[in-house]
Amino acid sequence: MQANQAMTEAGVSAPFRPANRVSTFTPTVFAEYTALAIEHNAVNLGQGFPNFPAPDFVKKAAQDAIGADLNQYTRSAGHLRLVNALAKVYSPLFNRDLNPLTEIVVTDGATEAIYATIQALIEPGDEVIMLEPFYDSYPASVIMAGGTPVYVSIPPVAPEAGKQISAADWAIDFAALEAAFSERTRLLILNTPQNALGKVYSRTELERIAQLAQKYDVLVLADEVYEWMVYPDAGRAAAIEHVRLATLPGMWERTITLGSAGKTFSVTGWKVGWAIAPAPIAHAILMGHQWIPFTVATPLQEAVAVGMEVAPQEGYFAWLGQMYQKKRDMLLDVLNQVGLTPVIPDGSYFILADSSTLDVPAEPGVLRDVSAARWLTREVGVAAIPPSHFYSPAHQHLTNNLIRLCFCKTDEMLEAAAERLQRLVKG
Repeated sequence: MQANQAMTEAGVSAPFRPANRVSTFTPTVFAEYTALAIEHNAVNLGQGFPNFPAPDFVKKAAQDAIGADLNQYTRSAGHLRLVNALAKVYSPLFNRDLNPLTEIVVTDGATEAIYATIQALIEPGDEVIMLEPFYDSYPASVIMAGGTPVYVSIPPVAPEAGKQISAADWAIDFAALEAAFSERTRLLILNTPQNALGKVYSRTELERIAQLAQKYDVLVLADEVYEWMVYPDAGRAAAIEHVRLATLPGMWERTITLGSAGKTFSVTGWKVGWAIAPAPIAHAILMGHQWIPFTVATPLQEAVAVGMEVAPQEGYFAWLGQMYQKKRDMLLDVLNQVGLTPVIPDGSYFILADSSTLDVPAEPGVLRDVSAARWLTREVGVAAIPPSHFYSPAHQHLTNNLIRLCFCKTDEMLEAAAERLQRLVKG
C-alpha cells in the first residue's frame, strides 16, 4: 500500500488490479474458438447460435414496432403485451394461472436472468449446486455474488463404435448429489434440456431432485431455454418428454424457470429472456434486474410478444422441434460415418462426440479435448468446442476424448461441415 502511494505521488501509476470477483476470469471459450474458426476459414459448429433467418412473423413484428415508435423505456419487469403473452402460453404448461404482473420478469436474455436471480438469492458464503456439464455463466454468476459453486458431475458414458449411446444413458449419481448438500446450500441449478450433453431429465430423475430440494429446503433455478427442442425418437424404451420441474408437487414455491426468445425464435442477438417464479421470488429478481439493465429493448419485446401470440396458432413450437431433429440426425449420420461416435442428444442443439480416433498431437500442459478442438479447426476446417470448459477443474479430465458440436445451422452449412469431416476417413 505504501509503495503504491509513493509511486502515485511520484507520478507513476501503480499496476492495475481488477476486483477479486473477476480476477480469475478469462475470455469465454466461444470467443476463442470463433476467432480460431475465422482465422482458419473453418465451418463453425462451435458457438451455438442459429445462422438462418428468424421467422417472418417475428421479424415483421419488430419492424412494425419500430415503425410505430415503440422506442422508449417500457415497464422494468416486462413490456405488458409480452408478459401477458407469456402468461397465456405458459399457464396451461404450468397447470396454473400465472399472474403476468407479479410472476414473470423479462430480462436481457436468459444469461441476465441467471445473473439477476443469483444476485437476488445468494448471500456471500452460500453454496450453489450445479450439475456438470454446466452452462459457463453459472459459476461466474455465483462467484460474483460471493457464493461458492459446488459441482456434481454426471458420470460420462463413453460412446462405443457400433453401439448407440444417448444422453439419457448419462445418469445422475444421486448419492453424490445428496452428499453435495449442506446447511449452507441455498440453490441448485438445473439445465434441462441440457447444454453440451443434450440430456432431457426424466420425470423420475426430476422427482428425486425435487425430493432433495424439499428435504434440504433449497431453491432451484430451472434453466429450460431449450424447452421446445426435444426429440421423442421412435423405438426408445422410454418416451422423451420435457417435464417442467415447477409442475411437480411442492416445487412451484421454490422454482425459478427460465425461457429465451433467442432460442425459441432464433434471435440470439435480441437478448430477450424471462424468469417465471412465485411472486415473492419474482419481486426479488426484479429488484436486482432494475439495477442491471433496468429494462429490455421495447420494440424487441413487442416483437417477441407477437411471436408468442402467433406461434401456438401456427404450430410453430412443434415445427421447431421437428426441424431441429432433422438437423440433429443429419449431423449424427456424418459423425458415425467418420468415426466420431456421438452421444445422441434427446434435446437442445448440441452433440458430444468421441474424438479418441483422432491422431491429435499432444500439447504439454493442455487438456486433450482442447488440443482436439484446435486440431479439428486448423487441420480439418470444422470448429468444435472442448467440453472441459463446462466442467470444474477437478473434473475436466472426464472430457478428454469428447468434443461438442452444434447443429443449429443451415443444411448447407451442415453439408459443408460433412464434406470436410469426410477427410478424416479419406485421408
